[in-house]
Amino acid sequence: MTASLTFYTHPMSRGRVARWMLEETGLPYETVLLEYGSTMKAPEYRAINPMGKVPAIKHGDTVVTENAAIAMYLADLVPDKQLAPPVGSAERGPYYRWISFMGPLEQLMVAKTGGHALPDPRMAGFGTEQDLLDTLEGALKDKEHLAGNHFTAADLLVAASVGWYLQFKLLEARPAFVQFATRHRPRPAAKRADEIDTALLAA
Repeated sequence: MTASLTFYTHPMSRGRVARWMLEETGLPYETVLLEYGSTMKAPEYRAINPMGKVPAIKHGDTVVTENAAIAMYLADLVPDKQLAPPVGSAERGPYYRWISFMGPLEQLMVAKTGGHALPDPRMAGFGTEQDLLDTLEGALKDKEHLAGNHFTAADLLVAASVGWYLQFKLLEARPAFVQFATRHRPRPAAKRADEIDTALLAA
């Protein structure tokens, strides 16, 4: 890879997920730390992400935001790491499916934090809470990997997201959720990412 890779983040943000993915790739990258309400909303960063949110990456002239997109983009940069199943393989469908499933899960989690009644399932992207959680439980129960027989970005995104919501007690602590969230945390890249962001918080 010849183009430079820049990572925009804050150590207490969803950027921790993107950091883990970056560490899995082994690619060199520069970190740009942004602060809430100031540099994150400044014109310089809004030129990267008009939303004024992190994380984002810039690879040469290409900008990618949103953790799911960042994970899939980075996985494709390092095919030798096998962080994404080959295009056209039977595993590629589940890979896309479960990475994308974190969108409806987040919608549900955010809806629950408001303390109001959940929206009509016909209007809510996540449908009903029961259906969503049962579907996720069925996917994770007794599973080590979601797309094939080795670790991919799908495992990373789901483990990180489920772990985050469990930590803040937004997600029901079903055994399948707890087991999957903790299964991949001992990975060396996950540990390195946590160490980096924890050090940045303490600085």
